[in-house]
Amino acid sequence: MDFKNAEELLEICEKEQLSIADVMRKREQTEGKIDAETVENRMKKALKIMFEASHEPLEKEFSSMGGLIGGEAGKLEKKRLEEKSICGDVLSKAVIYSQAVLEVNASMGVIVAAPTAGSSGVIPAVLFALQEEKQLEEKILLDGLFTAGAVGYLLMRNASVSGAEAGCQAEVGSASAMAAAAAVEMMGGSPGQCLDAASVSISNLLGLACDPIAGLVEAPCQSRNALGASNALICAEMALAGIPAVIPFTEMAEAMYKVGRGMPVELRETALGGCAATKTGCRYKKEIFSVSIPDKR
Repeated sequence: MDFKNAEELLEICEKEQLSIADVMRKREQTEGKIDAETVENRMKKALKIMFEASHEPLEKEFSSMGGLIGGEAGKLEKKRLEEKSICGDVLSKAVIYSQAVLEVNASMGVIVAAPTAGSSGVIPAVLFALQEEKQLEEKILLDGLFTAGAVGYLLMRNASVSGAEAGCQAEVGSASAMAAAAAVEMMGGSPGQCLDAASVSISNLLGLACDPIAGLVEAPCQSRNALGASNALICAEMALAGIPAVIPFTEMAEAMYKVGRGMPVELRETALGGCAATKTGCRYKKEIFSVSIPDKR
């Protein structure tokens, strides 16, 4: 059940008449030498952590270590409850949950790095927004999470999910691709449609720099998680409507990696370019990391 690229994955799906989620389940069993119940329980644990991280900030405010973010999810939730949101219900919730997870992460809380801590809000945002608005069972959420895992595995094997190596396109871009595939799976799409959505997700965020202000995974990381979740839902909608990706997933993953490797070092998580290098970004860095040195004269 192992697969090295998208083509091999789709071939297995077709031959065995299985979804991507079920192929990934069987791969975890054979490659990890563990039984089906263990595989399912481990994913349920990850799902539980994701749920808590995406919902707890709606009840209490989390203060980030750097002080750049905190309370955004609660403000957005209040606006939604007042029926003042300009987004639809699914998108509104996805944006809220994406913000919440980053608040938990930046306050040293427990999150699932899927695929990284800096992009950890994207997948939970899409999963739980869809679950709540479409009344989906846990089994369907798990199907989505296994599908996301398969896409993440392909990106780690054939490209990168590291901002330091390939920019934010490799972090939020990869998370968005994983979430898009998950959404298609959850809404009854085919394996091919899952990978179409993932491919378009990557293409939409191609070239996105990784430029954390003061080197902290807070801003603009938090708002980009909302972007990743929104992008995932858009791409899933297109794929489910029968709109194919122009570029196959394998080729898009390769393109993303090449673009990332071609980025200057300032745009790859060094906090030396982009948002981090603005006048305000530099001021935040100085304020956050300034140390008072006693005058010993």
